[in-house]
Amino acid sequence: MKEYIEIITESIGMLKLNKLRTGLAMLGIVIGIGSVITLVSLGQATQKAVQNQIESLGANLLTIYPGSQNTGAVRGAAGGATTLTNDDAAAIKSSPTITTIQNVSPEVQTRLQVSAGKNNSNIQIVGATSVYATVHSVTIDTGSFISDQDNASMSKVVVLGPQVASDLFGTSDPVGQSVRMNGVSFRVIGITVSKGGTGFLNQDNIAYVPLSTAQKQLLGHDYLNSIALEAKSADEMTQAQNEVGYFLLARHKICNPAQADFSILSQQDILNTASATTGTFTALLSGIAAISLLVGGIGIMNIMLVTVTERTREIGLRKALGAKKHTIITQFLTESIILTFTGGLAGIFLGVVISYIYASLTGSLFVVAPESILLAFVVSGGIGILFGWYPAQRAASLQPIEALRYE
Repeated sequence: MKEYIEIITESIGMLKLNKLRTGLAMLGIVIGIGSVITLVSLGQATQKAVQNQIESLGANLLTIYPGSQNTGAVRGAAGGATTLTNDDAAAIKSSPTITTIQNVSPEVQTRLQVSAGKNNSNIQIVGATSVYATVHSVTIDTGSFISDQDNASMSKVVVLGPQVASDLFGTSDPVGQSVRMNGVSFRVIGITVSKGGTGFLNQDNIAYVPLSTAQKQLLGHDYLNSIALEAKSADEMTQAQNEVGYFLLARHKICNPAQADFSILSQQDILNTASATTGTFTALLSGIAAISLLVGGIGIMNIMLVTVTERTREIGLRKALGAKKHTIITQFLTESIILTFTGGLAGIFLGVVISYIYASLTGSLFVVAPESILLAFVVSGGIGILFGWYPAQRAASLQPIEALRYE
């Protein structure tokens, strides 16, 4: 044990003799580890944000889409995009054979230009019924949501997401004011509570109108883009998929499930797809960042080879005095591992700091997984052994007489 402590102490002392060279040797490892930690952190933060957004769409949520998506309880081949109707939603809700569903929300979606005075915005429009707020966990901040009476009378009313309200009305209260869509005037009756998100998952950049109004006044058709279902519990999700799937097969008079003209997706299906996409992207970026680790490792090997050359006479003297081959190898390997471990620690710190600063500036999540830090330790140690072995082996293989004669 004492021998190894002496080797470590001597290795640190040798590295301190040329601080600039040591620092430059570690730089590649610092950049490589820091890049990997940062990119893995950003990827995991993105994945977590997507997961939160999907979960915010509603609890125990199933969604039926027209046509086949080749996923869900019922898998089909070709299917039309207009195969779901209001009657399908009503039949699911009233069917005595479906015992696992507690809420049914027929829906249509489109994107339209919405204007208020001189302001306008291109947003997603959702045609919904009163149950939509329950199924999708939508909370009203001010005003009210769409009612059954609004749908029955085909009222021209709209509920705005907070971003839409801000874009169109600024800081003034939109409730009671009017917006125009497709040349039709709608009265604002409510503003939803912010859910956050970006892109297609931005729940704040949506406007809700009565389903009947959307179908007749805005879209001019009577079919549905989707039917959202709320299962009674998470444990009954699979049973609910099967009950609804086979009910719709019978209702649409389709004997072969492979020919289904609809698809049923659960939150987990959507989450798995999104996670696979973000995971692949994170792995790709991390792989690119890992190239800098390889470059850093090669840099350390070059530095160690130069060190072996400079210390040839020292090595010859030590071997002449009885130093064994494994002692020489251990000496140089220890120096290499100290270099990479120190660089790895600095890289981890750098990666965490950059991730935190980025999350703070952009308002995104800050996520650093312990396994990524553990992996960084293992990788930095592995690089020290891998790229330090050849210089150490070369030093240990020198003949004492030849080494002592080296100029």
